[in-house]
Amino acid sequence: MKDRREFLTIGAATMLASPAILGKAGGKQWKACVIGHTGRGNFGHGLDIVWNLLEETYVEAVADADPNGLKNAKKRLKTEKGYLDYREMLVESKPDIVAVCPRHVDQRVPMVTAACEAGAKGIYVEKPFARSLKEADQIAAACKESGVKLAVAHRNRYHPVIPTLLDLLKQGLIGDVLEMRGRGKEDRRGGGEDLWVLGTHVFDLFHSLAGKPLSCSAEVRQNGKPAAKADVYEGNEGLGPLAGDEIHARWRMENGWNATFDSIRNLGRREASFGLQIIGNRGVIDLRNDKEPLAHFMEGSPFQPTKSERKWIPVSSAGVGKPEPNDIRGTVHNHIAAARDLISSIRENRDPECGIIEAVSTVEFVSSVFESHRMGGKNVSIPLTTRENPLTLLGREN
Repeated sequence: MKDRREFLTIGAATMLASPAILGKAGGKQWKACVIGHTGRGNFGHGLDIVWNLLEETYVEAVADADPNGLKNAKKRLKTEKGYLDYREMLVESKPDIVAVCPRHVDQRVPMVTAACEAGAKGIYVEKPFARSLKEADQIAAACKESGVKLAVAHRNRYHPVIPTLLDLLKQGLIGDVLEMRGRGKEDRRGGGEDLWVLGTHVFDLFHSLAGKPLSCSAEVRQNGKPAAKADVYEGNEGLGPLAGDEIHARWRMENGWNATFDSIRNLGRREASFGLQIIGNRGVIDLRNDKEPLAHFMEGSPFQPTKSERKWIPVSSAGVGKPEPNDIRGTVHNHIAAARDLISSIRENRDPECGIIEAVSTVEFVSSVFESHRMGGKNVSIPLTTRENPLTLLGREN
């Protein structure tokens, strides 16, 4: 964790610097191609336009199987080159970077594989990363074989407050850590869908703060009862088999912490968003995904009532109660920090800050929930030996 923390501290300053600081590689512009699919996940959450916001990159071409969507994308991305077939675009354009934008995850393997085969140097992909560990392994193998650097669009991983929080935790800001707990949005997607769509953002922050998950015990419920084979359905946005309107999971983390995630359908509050809390015996750190400030601190044990009022104090990259010196919306929220890190990882021949290891980890988090449930709530070790979606095995003898 120490080396990771040092990289985060140095990397945050680099990623949030002005475009001129990074400059161009020998005057060369990085050629980006964008893959979208209108009606099937569209262009994700801003993964397409970021390449026209950087001084180092420009959009060479865009692909969309929907003709009207392609017309709009060409105008939005300011390019004359548009393709209905992304494979044809990749072969003809020979891009340096490929943005795999559709949210529908069932398209992830063929699109990433095609980008690898076309000789791309870097790939920026929407989350969730894959529908199963088997697919995650396929993507990882394709990138390793071709030498491609792949980054996943978990934007908060690049927030400059993360290395500050790691330092504050080391300094004992909240005392000894008792637990780390996350929740999804718990809207109509609460349960299994929330676990995949929003939970993976939370799990990526779990990983950034506490390392890899080592084991998991979990329960998936439907209408108040343990989810059975008959409760498995095909998920939205190409997620594959899903189950549960209620999720309760617990992991043992690499740094020794216990982490939990819960999601119950239609019980969330819109204004609360989703995120996590790190609870110590002398205070609490709260992180709300995609909100600014991302982090807040409250002093005192949450398990000990007090007569005095407790207040949530914003935490920035400069420290507790200090204003944020960086333009977060203009760097983190619009993917610029992630895009710069991907480019730097290619130049420096290193892994991106949110790369293959971190991407596979989020799939391990989700898959371990369903695998533990399949095993009757037993504690399962991670990495899992089962690489298929465990819900496809539900009901079989263990």
